[in-house]
Amino acid sequence: MSQTLAAPAHSELIIKKSRFIGCVQPMADRASAQAAVDALWKQHPGAAHICWALLAGGQSAAVDDGEPGGTAGRPMLDVLRHQDLEGVLATVVRYFGGVKLGAGGLVRAYTDTVAQALLQAPKVTLRRMVTLQCQVPYALEGLLRREIEAEGAELAHVQHGTLVTLQLRLPEIHAPTFMERINNQGQGRVGWMEPGA
Repeated sequence: MSQTLAAPAHSELIIKKSRFIGCVQPMADRASAQAAVDALWKQHPGAAHICWALLAGGQSAAVDDGEPGGTAGRPMLDVLRHQDLEGVLATVVRYFGGVKLGAGGLVRAYTDTVAQALLQAPKVTLRRMVTLQCQVPYALEGLLRREIEAEGAELAHVQHGTLVTLQLRLPEIHAPTFMERINNQGQGRVGWMEPGA
């Protein structure tokens, strides 16, 4: 099951006089990642490179920032994938020390910096959430509200019309049993619909 990070974690390595400052942190999308990288440039204006990798579904990215192609961003992304992470940004700020490391040395330096940061990083299991929406007669509203609370689900929206429309969020894994329990208690009077319909 995929995990994300609960908080940022940092590392620092010195390899042949080059300084590598790593950070791994929770990050939802590419725009936020780019903003974080821009902030790093402000903190480290003398850095030679700020390479980064984002693992966030369809918004994933791997950026070498001037290092030889495939020696920084992609290996950093591979470290995140290997740990089965999601919604995580890894950045490495490099201050060049005057000694070239070669392609293999660069790959090792960037992956080791990210791996070291991940050793310190508090991880949490990702729970995929799902939104459900149903309509019930007024007589069942109280029952449904109690069941939502008992399930630990989040009641997102309630609308009163001819029927009561309730929208809720809960972990996807719990949805089938929750719906079955509500259907049994509602005795055919619960209508499930696509959220927003």
